Amino acid sequence: MHQKSVVKRIAGAAVLVTAALSWPAHAGKTLDTIKQRGQVVCGVNTGLAGFSAADSQGNWTGLDVDVCKAIAAAVLGDANKVKWVPLTAQARFTALQSGEVDILSRNTTWTLTRDASLGLDFVGVTYYDGQGFMVATKTKVTSAKNLKGADVCVQSGTTTEKNLNDYNKSNNLNMKPVVFESLEASVKAFFSGRCQAYTTDASGMASIRNKEASNPNDYVILPELISKEPLGPAVRRGDAEWFAISKWVIFALIEAEEYGITQANVDQMKASTDPAVQRILGSGEDMGKLLGLDKEWAYRAIKAVGNYGEVFERNVGPKSPLKLPRGLNNLWNKGGIMYAPPIR
Repeated sequence: MHQKSVVKRIAGAAVLVTAALSWPAHAGKTLDTIKQRGQVVCGVNTGLAGFSAADSQGNWTGLDVDVCKAIAAAVLGDANKVKWVPLTAQARFTALQSGEVDILSRNTTWTLTRDASLGLDFVGVTYYDGQGFMVATKTKVTSAKNLKGADVCVQSGTTTEKNLNDYNKSNNLNMKPVVFESLEASVKAFFSGRCQAYTTDASGMASIRNKEASNPNDYVILPELISKEPLGPAVRRGDAEWFAISKWVIFALIEAEEYGITQANVDQMKASTDPAVQRILGSGEDMGKLLGLDKEWAYRAIKAVGNYGEVFERNVGPKSPLKLPRGLNNLWNKGGIMYAPPIR
Protein backbone atom coordinates (compact mmCIF):
# COMPACT_ATOMS: atom_id res chain seq x y z
CA MET A 1 0.00 0.00 0.00
CA HIS A 2 1.32 3.45 -0.92
CA GLN A 3 2.34 5.77 1.93
CA LYS A 4 -0.13 8.42 0.72
CA SER A 5 -3.01 5.93 0.94
CA VAL A 6 -2.02 5.00 4.49
CA VAL A 7 -1.89 8.66 5.49
CA LYS A 8 -5.29 9.29 3.90
CA ARG A 9 -6.85 6.33 5.73
CA ILE A 10 -5.43 7.43 9.06
CA ALA A 11 -6.63 10.98 8.46
CA GLY A 12 -10.08 9.70 7.49
CA ALA A 13 -10.29 7.56 10.61
CA ALA A 14 -9.30 10.54 12.76
CA VAL A 15 -12.09 12.61 11.23
CA LEU A 16 -14.62 9.86 11.95
CA VAL A 17 -13.46 9.53 15.57
CA THR A 18 -13.58 13.30 16.05
CA ALA A 19 -17.07 13.44 14.56
CA ALA A 20 -18.25 10.59 16.79
CA LEU A 21 -16.91 12.29 19.89
CA SER A 22 -18.57 15.60 19.07
CA TRP A 23 -21.84 14.30 17.63
CA PRO A 24 -24.85 15.19 19.83
CA ALA A 25 -26.70 12.24 21.34
CA HIS A 26 -30.10 11.43 19.89
CA ALA A 27 -32.87 12.11 22.37
CA GLY A 28 -33.87 8.43 22.53
CA LYS A 29 -37.32 6.89 22.52
CA THR A 30 -37.84 7.13 26.29
CA LEU A 31 -37.01 10.83 26.41
CA ASP A 32 -39.19 11.45 23.36
CA THR A 33 -42.10 9.73 25.13
CA ILE A 34 -41.48 11.68 28.34
CA LYS A 35 -41.47 15.00 26.47
CA GLN A 36 -44.70 14.13 24.66
CA ARG A 37 -46.31 13.00 27.90
CA GLY A 38 -44.98 15.95 29.88
CA GLN A 39 -44.10 13.74 32.86
CA VAL A 40 -41.44 11.36 34.12
CA VAL A 41 -43.15 8.23 35.46
CA CYS A 42 -41.24 7.14 38.55
CA GLY A 43 -41.67 3.85 40.39
CA VAL A 44 -41.23 4.28 44.15
CA ASN A 45 -41.81 2.40 47.40
CA THR A 46 -45.35 2.19 48.72
CA GLY A 47 -44.07 4.00 51.81
CA LEU A 48 -40.60 4.04 53.33
CA ALA A 49 -39.90 7.24 55.28
CA GLY A 50 -36.72 8.97 54.20
CA PHE A 51 -36.67 7.25 50.81
CA SER A 52 -40.15 7.50 49.30
CA ALA A 53 -43.35 8.22 51.19
CA ALA A 54 -46.44 10.32 50.61
CA ASP A 55 -48.12 12.58 53.17
CA SER A 56 -51.88 12.91 53.67
CA GLN A 57 -52.04 15.39 50.78
CA GLY A 58 -50.27 13.01 48.42
CA ASN A 59 -46.98 14.92 48.40
CA TRP A 60 -44.02 12.57 47.96
CA THR A 61 -40.70 13.08 49.72
CA GLY A 62 -37.52 11.10 50.23
CA LEU A 63 -34.08 10.44 48.83
CA ASP A 64 -35.42 8.22 46.01
CA VAL A 65 -38.12 10.79 45.29
CA ASP A 66 -35.55 13.59 44.96
CA VAL A 67 -33.71 11.56 42.31
CA CYS A 68 -36.80 11.55 40.11
CA LYS A 69 -37.47 15.22 40.81
CA ALA A 70 -33.93 16.08 39.74
CA ILE A 71 -34.31 14.10 36.52
CA ALA A 72 -37.65 15.78 35.76
CA ALA A 73 -36.06 19.20 36.33
CA ALA A 74 -33.18 18.29 34.03
CA VAL A 75 -35.27 16.96 31.12
CA LEU A 76 -38.58 18.84 31.48
CA GLY A 77 -37.55 21.99 33.34
CA ASP A 78 -39.90 21.29 36.26
CA ALA A 79 -39.25 19.00 39.24
CA ASN A 80 -43.00 18.63 39.79
CA LYS A 81 -43.61 16.98 36.43
CA VAL A 82 -43.44 13.48 37.90
CA LYS A 83 -46.10 10.80 38.09
CA TRP A 84 -45.51 8.63 41.17
CA VAL A 85 -46.26 4.92 40.90
CA PRO A 86 -46.06 3.12 44.29
CA LEU A 87 -44.74 -0.42 43.78
CA THR A 88 -44.36 -3.45 46.02
CA ALA A 89 -41.10 -5.39 46.05
CA GLN A 90 -42.73 -8.13 43.99
CA ALA A 91 -44.16 -5.78 41.33
CA ARG A 92 -41.28 -3.32 40.90
CA PHE A 93 -39.26 -5.08 38.20
CA THR A 94 -42.28 -6.07 36.10
CA ALA A 95 -43.46 -2.45 36.16
CA LEU A 96 -40.13 -1.30 34.73
CA GLN A 97 -39.85 -4.12 32.21
CA SER A 98 -43.38 -3.52 30.89
CA GLY A 99 -42.92 0.22 30.47
CA GLU A 100 -45.34 1.15 33.24
CA VAL A 101 -42.58 3.36 34.70
CA ASP A 102 -39.64 5.16 33.07
CA ILE A 103 -37.34 4.70 36.04
CA LEU A 104 -37.42 2.62 39.21
CA SER A 105 -36.17 4.65 42.17
CA ARG A 106 -37.17 2.38 45.01
CA ASN A 107 -34.42 1.43 47.52
CA THR A 108 -33.38 -1.44 45.25
CA THR A 109 -30.13 -3.38 45.66
CA TRP A 110 -27.84 -3.65 42.64
CA THR A 111 -26.88 -7.32 42.23
CA LEU A 112 -25.43 -9.41 39.39
CA THR A 113 -28.64 -11.40 38.94
CA ARG A 114 -30.79 -8.30 38.68
CA ASP A 115 -28.30 -6.50 36.46
CA ALA A 116 -27.80 -9.38 34.05
CA SER A 117 -31.14 -11.15 33.83
CA LEU A 118 -34.02 -8.71 34.30
CA GLY A 119 -33.61 -6.49 31.24
CA LEU A 120 -32.66 -3.42 33.22
CA ASP A 121 -29.61 -1.27 33.92
CA PHE A 122 -28.72 0.27 37.27
CA VAL A 123 -27.70 3.89 36.78
CA GLY A 124 -25.67 4.38 39.96
CA VAL A 125 -25.62 4.02 43.72
CA THR A 126 -27.52 6.63 45.70
CA TYR A 127 -27.18 4.96 49.11
CA TYR A 128 -24.59 2.43 50.30
CA ASP A 129 -26.39 0.23 52.79
CA GLY A 130 -26.12 -3.14 54.54
CA GLN A 131 -28.61 -5.61 55.98
CA GLY A 132 -28.98 -5.89 59.73
CA PHE A 133 -31.29 -7.00 62.52
CA MET A 134 -33.62 -5.15 64.88
CA VAL A 135 -34.78 -6.50 68.24
CA ALA A 136 -36.71 -5.23 71.23
CA THR A 137 -34.41 -3.58 73.76
CA LYS A 138 -35.94 -5.67 76.56
CA THR A 139 -34.55 -8.87 75.00
CA LYS A 140 -31.03 -7.75 76.00
CA VAL A 141 -29.73 -9.21 72.72
CA THR A 142 -26.57 -7.33 71.68
CA SER A 143 -25.39 -9.34 68.67
CA ALA A 144 -26.93 -11.16 65.74
CA LYS A 145 -24.93 -14.20 66.83
CA ASN A 146 -27.22 -14.35 69.89
CA LEU A 147 -30.28 -14.98 67.70
CA LYS A 148 -29.77 -18.75 67.46
CA GLY A 149 -33.13 -20.46 66.89
CA ALA A 150 -35.00 -17.14 66.79
CA ASP A 151 -38.02 -16.42 64.58
CA VAL A 152 -37.06 -13.59 62.21
CA CYS A 153 -39.66 -11.58 60.29
CA VAL A 154 -38.65 -10.88 56.69
CA GLN A 155 -40.30 -9.73 53.46
CA SER A 156 -40.35 -12.04 50.46
CA GLY A 157 -39.17 -11.11 46.96
CA THR A 158 -36.13 -9.24 48.31
CA THR A 159 -32.39 -9.76 48.63
CA THR A 160 -33.08 -9.63 52.38
CA GLU A 161 -34.60 -13.11 52.41
CA LYS A 162 -31.65 -14.64 50.53
CA ASN A 163 -29.08 -12.87 52.70
CA LEU A 164 -30.80 -14.13 55.84
CA ASN A 165 -30.64 -17.72 54.58
CA ASP A 166 -26.95 -17.34 53.67
CA TYR A 167 -26.05 -15.83 57.06
CA ASN A 168 -28.09 -18.49 58.85
CA LYS A 169 -26.28 -21.35 57.11
CA SER A 170 -22.77 -19.91 57.33
CA ASN A 171 -23.10 -19.28 61.08
CA ASN A 172 -25.20 -22.36 61.94
CA LEU A 173 -27.75 -20.22 63.79
CA ASN A 174 -30.89 -22.19 62.87
CA MET A 175 -32.93 -18.98 62.73
CA LYS A 176 -36.45 -19.51 61.43
CA PRO A 177 -37.51 -17.04 58.70
CA VAL A 178 -41.13 -15.94 59.02
CA VAL A 179 -41.88 -14.68 55.53
CA PHE A 180 -44.48 -12.08 54.54
CA GLU A 181 -45.37 -10.86 51.07
CA SER A 182 -45.80 -7.20 52.05
CA LEU A 183 -43.60 -4.84 54.04
CA GLU A 184 -46.60 -3.76 56.10
CA ALA A 185 -47.44 -7.34 57.14
CA SER A 186 -43.85 -8.15 58.12
CA VAL A 187 -43.53 -4.98 60.19
CA LYS A 188 -46.88 -5.49 61.92
CA ALA A 189 -45.93 -9.05 62.81
CA PHE A 190 -42.62 -7.97 64.35
CA PHE A 191 -44.06 -5.18 66.48
CA SER A 192 -46.88 -7.48 67.65
CA GLY A 193 -44.28 -9.90 69.01
CA ARG A 194 -44.63 -12.64 66.38
CA CYS A 195 -40.84 -12.64 65.81
CA GLN A 196 -37.86 -12.07 68.08
CA ALA A 197 -36.09 -10.10 65.34
CA TYR A 198 -36.73 -8.19 62.15
CA THR A 199 -34.30 -8.00 59.25
CA THR A 200 -33.94 -5.67 56.29
CA ASP A 201 -31.52 -2.93 55.16
CA ALA A 202 -30.27 -0.87 58.09
CA SER A 203 -31.68 2.32 56.57
CA GLY A 204 -35.07 0.67 56.15
CA MET A 205 -35.06 -0.47 59.76
CA ALA A 206 -34.30 3.04 60.95
CA SER A 207 -37.25 4.28 58.90
CA ILE A 208 -39.56 1.54 60.17
CA ARG A 209 -38.53 2.03 63.81
CA ASN A 210 -39.08 5.78 63.58
CA LYS A 211 -42.47 5.49 61.86
CA GLU A 212 -44.07 2.34 63.26
CA ALA A 213 -42.79 1.82 66.82
CA SER A 214 -44.93 3.38 69.54
CA ASN A 215 -41.63 4.21 71.26
CA PRO A 216 -38.57 3.93 68.97
CA ASN A 217 -36.28 3.69 72.02
CA ASP A 218 -37.84 0.31 72.82
CA TYR A 219 -36.02 -1.19 69.82
CA VAL A 220 -32.36 -1.46 68.92
CA ILE A 221 -30.62 -2.12 65.60
CA LEU A 222 -27.82 -4.63 66.20
CA PRO A 223 -24.30 -3.61 65.14
CA GLU A 224 -23.61 -6.37 62.59
CA LEU A 225 -24.22 -5.76 58.91
CA ILE A 226 -24.43 -9.08 57.07
CA SER A 227 -24.36 -7.89 53.48
CA LYS A 228 -23.51 -5.13 51.03
CA GLU A 229 -26.62 -3.36 49.75
CA PRO A 230 -25.77 -0.72 47.13
CA LEU A 231 -29.15 0.92 46.54
CA GLY A 232 -29.87 2.81 43.36
CA PRO A 233 -32.29 3.55 40.52
CA ALA A 234 -32.66 1.38 37.44
CA VAL A 235 -33.94 1.95 33.91
CA ARG A 236 -35.09 -0.40 31.17
CA ARG A 237 -32.29 -1.86 29.06
CA GLY A 238 -32.17 -0.86 25.41
CA ASP A 239 -32.26 2.94 25.54
CA ALA A 240 -28.67 4.09 25.92
CA GLU A 241 -29.62 7.78 25.84
CA TRP A 242 -32.08 7.55 28.74
CA PHE A 243 -29.59 5.42 30.66
CA ALA A 244 -26.93 8.13 30.17
CA ILE A 245 -29.26 10.96 31.19
CA SER A 246 -30.42 9.21 34.36
CA LYS A 247 -26.93 8.36 35.59
CA TRP A 248 -25.40 11.75 34.77
CA VAL A 249 -28.12 13.64 36.65
CA ILE A 250 -27.16 11.63 39.75
CA PHE A 251 -23.46 12.22 39.06
CA ALA A 252 -24.16 15.95 38.71
CA LEU A 253 -25.68 16.08 42.22
CA ILE A 254 -22.58 14.36 43.64
CA GLU A 255 -20.20 16.60 41.67
CA ALA A 256 -22.13 19.67 42.84
CA GLU A 257 -21.46 18.78 46.47
CA GLU A 258 -17.78 18.27 45.75
CA TYR A 259 -17.51 21.73 44.17
CA GLY A 260 -19.57 23.47 46.85
CA ILE A 261 -22.58 24.14 44.63
CA THR A 262 -25.79 24.21 46.68
CA GLN A 263 -29.46 24.83 46.09
CA ALA A 264 -29.03 28.24 47.70
CA ASN A 265 -25.89 29.43 45.86
CA VAL A 266 -26.34 27.76 42.47
CA ASP A 267 -27.25 31.06 40.76
CA GLN A 268 -24.22 32.86 42.16
CA MET A 269 -21.98 29.92 41.24
CA LYS A 270 -22.88 30.37 37.58
CA ALA A 271 -20.48 33.33 37.67
CA SER A 272 -17.61 31.09 38.83
CA THR A 273 -14.42 31.10 36.76
CA ASP A 274 -13.73 27.45 37.64
CA PRO A 275 -14.04 25.49 34.36
CA ALA A 276 -15.40 22.43 36.19
CA VAL A 277 -18.18 24.47 37.82
CA GLN A 278 -18.92 26.13 34.49
CA ARG A 279 -19.32 22.75 32.81
CA ILE A 280 -21.68 21.54 35.53
CA LEU A 281 -23.86 24.63 35.48
CA GLY A 282 -23.82 25.30 31.74
CA SER A 283 -22.07 28.65 31.94
CA GLY A 284 -19.06 27.32 30.03
CA GLU A 285 -18.58 24.33 27.78
CA ASP A 286 -21.91 22.77 26.77
CA MET A 287 -22.16 19.25 28.22
CA GLY A 288 -25.89 18.93 27.66
CA LYS A 289 -25.72 18.41 23.90
CA LEU A 290 -23.90 15.11 24.44
CA LEU A 291 -26.95 13.87 26.37
CA GLY A 292 -29.56 15.29 24.03
CA LEU A 293 -30.32 18.05 26.55
CA ASP A 294 -29.67 21.78 26.79
CA LYS A 295 -26.66 23.23 28.59
CA GLU A 296 -28.50 24.00 31.88
CA TRP A 297 -29.76 20.47 32.59
CA ALA A 298 -27.59 20.01 35.70
CA TYR A 299 -28.20 23.57 36.91
CA ARG A 300 -31.95 22.87 36.98
CA ALA A 301 -31.49 19.55 38.80
CA ILE A 302 -29.38 21.18 41.53
CA LYS A 303 -31.72 24.17 41.76
CA ALA A 304 -34.63 21.77 42.27
CA VAL A 305 -33.28 19.44 44.97
CA GLY A 306 -29.82 20.65 45.99
CA ASN A 307 -26.60 18.66 45.84
CA TYR A 308 -26.29 15.05 46.99
CA GLY A 309 -25.25 16.07 50.51
CA GLU A 310 -28.35 18.26 50.85
CA VAL A 311 -30.59 15.46 49.57
CA PHE A 312 -29.04 13.05 52.10
CA GLU A 313 -29.22 15.47 55.03
CA ARG A 314 -32.81 16.51 54.36
CA ASN A 315 -34.19 12.99 54.01
CA VAL A 316 -32.14 10.54 56.05
CA GLY A 317 -29.22 12.39 57.69
CA PRO A 318 -28.46 13.12 61.36
CA LYS A 319 -30.83 16.11 61.41
CA SER A 320 -33.71 14.16 59.82
CA PRO A 321 -36.12 11.92 61.79
CA LEU A 322 -34.09 8.87 60.65
CA LYS A 323 -30.83 10.30 62.07
CA LEU A 324 -28.64 8.09 59.87
CA PRO A 325 -24.90 8.88 59.88
CA ARG A 326 -23.35 9.88 56.57
CA GLY A 327 -20.77 7.09 56.88
CA LEU A 328 -19.93 5.37 53.60
CA ASN A 329 -22.24 7.81 51.82
CA ASN A 330 -19.89 10.71 52.47
CA LEU A 331 -17.83 12.02 49.56
CA TRP A 332 -14.66 10.14 48.66
CA ASN A 333 -12.55 13.06 49.89
CA LYS A 334 -14.36 13.16 53.25
CA GLY A 335 -13.92 9.57 54.34
CA GLY A 336 -16.73 7.98 52.36
CA ILE A 337 -16.97 6.18 49.03
CA MET A 338 -19.47 8.42 47.21
CA TYR A 339 -17.72 9.28 43.98
CA ALA A 340 -18.85 10.51 40.57
CA PRO A 341 -17.04 10.45 37.24
CA PRO A 342 -16.10 13.99 36.17
CA ILE A 343 -18.39 16.10 34.02
CA ARG A 344 -16.01 16.94 31.23
